[in-house]
Amino acid sequence: MSKDNLEYKTKSIWSQIDKDDLIEIHDYSQRYKNFLDHAKTEREACRFIIKQAESKGFVDINEAIKGEIKAGDKIYINNRDKSCALFVIGNDIKEGMNIVGSHIDCPRLDLKQNPLYEDTDLAMFKTHYYGGIKKYQWTTIPLAIHGLVINKKGEKINISIGESSDEPVFYITDLLPHLGARQNEKKLKEAITGEELNVIVGHSSFGKDDEENPIKKLVLEYLYEKYSMVEEDFLVSEIEVVPASKARDVGFDRALIAAHGHDDRVCSYANLEAILEIENPNITAVSLFVDKEEIGSVGNTSMSSKFFENGVAEIIATSGEYSDLYVRRAMEKSKVVSADVTAAIDPDYKDVMDSHNAAKMGYGIAMSKYTGSRGKSGSNDANAEFIAELRDLFNKNDIIWQTGELGKVDEGGGGTIAYILAQRGADVVDLGTAMLSMHAPIELVSKADAYMTSKAYRVFLNQ
Repeated sequence: MSKDNLEYKTKSIWSQIDKDDLIEIHDYSQRYKNFLDHAKTEREACRFIIKQAESKGFVDINEAIKGEIKAGDKIYINNRDKSCALFVIGNDIKEGMNIVGSHIDCPRLDLKQNPLYEDTDLAMFKTHYYGGIKKYQWTTIPLAIHGLVINKKGEKINISIGESSDEPVFYITDLLPHLGARQNEKKLKEAITGEELNVIVGHSSFGKDDEENPIKKLVLEYLYEKYSMVEEDFLVSEIEVVPASKARDVGFDRALIAAHGHDDRVCSYANLEAILEIENPNITAVSLFVDKEEIGSVGNTSMSSKFFENGVAEIIATSGEYSDLYVRRAMEKSKVVSADVTAAIDPDYKDVMDSHNAAKMGYGIAMSKYTGSRGKSGSNDANAEFIAELRDLFNKNDIIWQTGELGKVDEGGGGTIAYILAQRGADVVDLGTAMLSMHAPIELVSKADAYMTSKAYRVFLNQ
C-alpha cells in the first residue's frame, strides 16, 4: 500500500457500477418486492422460502435422515411453519458451518384472543402490538388482516384480506385536530395508547336493526360463510394486522423501495437468494430464517429454541458416529453472519447519529461490530480476527461494504440474534442492510444496498 492510500474512504454503489450492474440491481429488486408482497407474516414468509427451496432441490430433513446425508445434499427444516433453516452440506459438518441468520417476523399488530366487539354502530377488533412501534404511525392508514384460523372442524385456514384492489381494507381512527388540544399536549409516545389501536371492521346493520350487537353478528356471519369460523375460533387463532400496501419504487429514479417489513425481510430475502445459488461448498452453508426476534427471541420458533441445533444433530447422526460433542464442535467452529438491518443516516434526523460511524444509504452492506445500548449492553461485540477475515473476503470479491451502528452512544440502541449464536461458541458479527424509518409501518431501503446484501451473503456462504 502506498502513502497515497492511507485514508479510509467510502463511495456510493451507484458511482461504482456499470449498466449491466444497474439492470441486475433492478431485476433483483423486482424479485425482492414480489417476496415482500407475498410474505406479510412469518408464516407466509416460511411458506415462500420452503417452496423456493423445494424448487431448487432441497429435501425435508425428515426424509433426508432416512439415509446417510452426504456432501452436496440440500436439506431444509420447517419449524412449526414459522421458522426454517436451509442447509447445503459441505465436506464435514463437524468441522463447522458458514451460517447466515436472519429473522422473518416484523413489528405489527396482533389481534387479542377475544377481539371482536361493537361500539357506536361500529364493529371493532382489539389488538396488542408486537415489537417496538410508534403507535401513532398505525392510525389512519389502510390495513390488511393476515393469519391462521383453526376452526371447530380442525381445519387450518390461511386468511389474507385487504391486499387485493377488490377487497376491503381496515382502519384505526385518530382524533381530529379541531378537538386535539389535550392530545397535542401529551408526549408523542403517549398520544395514542395501545388500547386505542382498535381496528374498524364493520359498520352496516342492514337486516338486523332490531337485534343486540347487529353489526358484530353480521361480521361473524361473514366469517362463518367465508371460513366456517365462529367467535370462539379467535381464541385459538393467530391473526395479524399489517399495512394494506404493496412494495413500491420511490423517487424519480426508482432507486429506493418503500414497503412493510424491510426489517428484516430485506436480509431474509438476500439470504434466501444466496443459499439457493450455492452448490457443493467446502464448508456446510446454512441459512436461518427465524421468528420472534422483535420480541426478544423467545419461544420455540425463535433463535433461542433448539430447532437448529437439533437439526445439526440429526444430520450428524446419519453418519453413524453421533456424539453430543460433535454437535458442540460443529457449533463452536462455525462462523456466523447475523443478517439484520441497521439505521442509516436520515438527513432530517442527523442529530441522533454519529456521522463518522453511521451507515449511509447506497454505500453497501453495513457491518456492525457491536449493537446493544449505551455501554454496549446486550451486545455480541465481534472479535477483530473475524471482522478482518470478512474484510479480506469482501474486498477480494468486490463486495461494497461499510460500517454502521445504531445511533449515538447515549441515544438508545437495540439487539439482534447475534449473541444467541455466539453463546454456542461461534464467531458472529452483525451484517445487514442500512435503512430509514425502521419499525415504521412502511420502511425505506436502497435497491443498491439490498442487492449488495445478497451478493455479500452468497460470497460468505460459498466457501
